[in-house]
Amino acid sequence: MEQTPFTFKLEPVRALREQAERQAQEALARELRRQRDRETELDAATRRVDSARGTGDLQPGAEVSGHDLRAFQAYMERVEREREAAAHGVAAQALEVDAGRSRLARAAAEHEALVRLKARKRSQHERAVARAETAALDEVAISRHLRLQRREAA
Repeated sequence: MEQTPFTFKLEPVRALREQAERQAQEALARELRRQRDRETELDAATRRVDSARGTGDLQPGAEVSGHDLRAFQAYMERVEREREAAAHGVAAQALEVDAGRSRLARAAAEHEALVRLKARKRSQHERAVARAETAALDEVAISRHLRLQRREAA
């Protein structure tokens, strides 16, 4: 009584799903790094705005030309635009991170479904093998019993 080994016919698909899940994890990690970088850029831009505002404070009685005021105003507008662009970048990256999390959840669910199916098929195979072994042993026992009965009757 030779036992056939368990083979999962969808193993190549399961391996692909596992690879897809791993790739989704790596992609999410990249998106999270980008988010951290964008947040760092936003913090730096915010510090530049705060610093520029601090340098714009005029001392009482200080003389400032109109050209200097225009230059300071242009500088303030530029650093505020940079900060605003950095804030938009953080918001956009947050959406990318959410999308990455969704892709990872979907890939993980697809992989997990095949892992569960493989476990279920393996269990069914093991039960079938056990039934076949039991049937073979029962057949041997019945044959032996019948042989013994024939000897006793003879």
